Amino acid sequence: MLDPAQRAEAADLLRAAQLDRAPVDPLTDLYPGIDVTDAYEIQLLNIRRQLRDGVTVRGHKVGLSSKVMQQMMGVDEPDYGHLLSDMVLPEEVPVEVGRYCRPRIEVEIGYVLGRGLPGEGCTTADVLAATEYLVPSIELIDSRIKDWRIGLADTIADNASSAGVILGAARVSPAELDPADIAVVLRQGGEEVARGNTGAVLGDPTEAVAWLARKVASYGVRLEAGHVVLPGSCTRAVDVGPGDEFRAEFAGLGSVSAVFV
Repeated sequence: MLDPAQRAEAADLLRAAQLDRAPVDPLTDLYPGIDVTDAYEIQLLNIRRQLRDGVTVRGHKVGLSSKVMQQMMGVDEPDYGHLLSDMVLPEEVPVEVGRYCRPRIEVEIGYVLGRGLPGEGCTTADVLAATEYLVPSIELIDSRIKDWRIGLADTIADNASSAGVILGAARVSPAELDPADIAVVLRQGGEEVARGNTGAVLGDPTEAVAWLARKVASYGVRLEAGHVVLPGSCTRAVDVGPGDEFRAEFAGLGSVSAVFV
C-alpha cells in the first residue's frame, strides 16, 4: 500500500509520460508496495486532473476481459478505465501516431446506453434493456510504461492502457443482434491480420458491462445515459504505425476503419 504522496507522485509520472510521449519504468518496479487499490486511486487522480482541464467522461472500457489475459496477469476479474471526450476519435480523420507512446489497436463492440445502469446487482438483462444500440469500434490502446512491461497495477494506474476509440457508423439494437456471438475480422490494407468472436469476452460481452456497473458502484460511480462502454477486445492487439490502414468488419454490425499517419 502506498501513501498519498507516493500515489500523487506516481500519477504525476504517468501524466508527464503521456504529455511528453516518454514512457516511464513500471510502477511495480518504482513502487514495490503498490496494490490494486493504489492503482485505481492513481488512475482517478489523473482523470480528475483532466476533468478540471475541461474534458468530460464519455464512458468506460473494460480490460482483461478474456480468460487468457486474466491468466497472464494472474487475476480472476477484469479491470477498467475511463473514456474521456478527447479520446473519442472521428472515423474520417487520420490518427497521428506521434501523439502516442507505443500505440496498438483492439477490436470490440461498443454499448451506447440509452439510460443509466443500476450499480450493485446489475445484471445482463439490465444492460440489454438500457442499451440504446451496439456500435462497431476500434479501441486505441497505449502504454505510458516502457516497452509495455506492465503488471496489473501498472495498467490500472495507467487508465487501463486507454488511449482512444473510433466508433463506426452502424447502430443496431441488441434486440436485433446477439452481442455474444458476433464474428469479427480485422484487415490491414485489405489483408486479414486477426479474427475473433465477441464470445471470447467472458463468454458474453454483456457480462463485462454488468460487471463494470457493479464494480464502479463501489467507488460511487454510475454508468449514465449516453455513455459508451467497451467490454473488451475479441481479437489480439495489433501494433500500428504511420501509413497503416485498418478495417474491422463485424457480422451483422457493419464495419469501422482507422488510418494512421
